[in-house]
Amino acid sequence: MKPSILQLNPILVPAINAKLGELYTMHRLFEQDDKDAYIREHGASIRGVITGGHTGISNDLVERLPALEVIAVNGVGTDAVDLEFARARGIPVTATFGALTEDVADLALGLMLAVCREICPGNTFVKTGSWQKNPHPGALPLSHRFNGKRVGIVGMGKVGRAIAQRAFAFGCPITYTDLRAMHDVPHRFVGDLLSLARGCDILVLAAAADKAQGIVNAAVLDALGKDGYLVNIARGKLVVESDLVEALSHGVIAGAGLDVFVDEPNVPAALLDMDRVVLQAHRASATIESRTAMGEMVMASLAQALAGQRPEGSLTT
Repeated sequence: MKPSILQLNPILVPAINAKLGELYTMHRLFEQDDKDAYIREHGASIRGVITGGHTGISNDLVERLPALEVIAVNGVGTDAVDLEFARARGIPVTATFGALTEDVADLALGLMLAVCREICPGNTFVKTGSWQKNPHPGALPLSHRFNGKRVGIVGMGKVGRAIAQRAFAFGCPITYTDLRAMHDVPHRFVGDLLSLARGCDILVLAAAADKAQGIVNAAVLDALGKDGYLVNIARGKLVVESDLVEALSHGVIAGAGLDVFVDEPNVPAALLDMDRVVLQAHRASATIESRTAMGEMVMASLAQALAGQRPEGSLTT
């Protein structure tokens, strides 16, 4: 009999779904109308859980899965999983660290270019026929150069380093802040977020958000200044969104590129009509390449745990 796996989020790569179906009896909770009844019926047989970084898994659900041997997070965020709770029960929790680094960094660079060069308003200007109606050079305001902008990165982990590599290739001086200085990177460490914001033109959030919330507030945005941009490809909860809306509305900062929000998929309505803001639907890792690699890591975690081994990259065992 194939082991039973509870899946809390869809996986968008058909080949990964096919392999999971071959190896396991898949219970897709996200497809069920009465989830509570479904768990009552199948919970006792579940040996593994696949979830997403945003969804995680509640302690209550863990307690209803007495045979649970592994929680495989299809993503890098583990703030929606109680790691101490899992650790106390000897349940390994894994995540797909490294699989999405390059694509997340690519999107961060894309957002930086988009907000500085105002690519999205330019696209709309052409597609709506406005260029034909207003062909004179001043019909669109001048944008800003990205090359040479001072980029401050919050979180110099794998993603932060990949962003720094890309921005540095554009001639951008790099500074960063983290829990400590990293002696294996050539960029300048700044000990506090306010000072980092004050000394950069683009503030990029790439930090793990497990224990951080609302660190980018009105004071940080004021320090970033009227010519500064905020880019967030980490977690929405790192930003006080009401402060960001105020800052953008009153010209405290120049613009923002955002892939993540506090209450997804609910985006503050005020952001939707701002030309100086570029929005994405939490898609930094949404490439075939990243999602395939992530799915393969999830399958490896399941296989290792169910074989009685400690999964590579377990955060709790």
